[in-house]
Amino acid sequence: MANIRELKKDINYVLGDIIEAVYIVEASNDKPGSKEGSEIIDGAIATFDDLISKVNIKGVDNKKEHLKNVRKELEEKARALVDKLNKLP
Repeated sequence: MANIRELKKDINYVLGDIIEAVYIVEASNDKPGSKEGSEIIDGAIATFDDLISKVNIKGVDNKKEHLKNVRKELEEKARALVDKLNKLP
């Protein structure tokens, strides 16, 4: 199913970009490996694992609605991580 493949790519790209942005912000502020940055990265990894496991669930009654909810959750969690990223010193 192309929908599942595209959703997995979106999850990977969005959360990967957030992690990359943390490294860029830390490098530009001369604070590599900061506690706040590590928390954002850990949150992105945990979100990735959670969302991919939800995408891979078999036997869902309404697959289209389920994937729509996963995409919505990705947007919400990514927005929260970006808000944290914007608050990095």
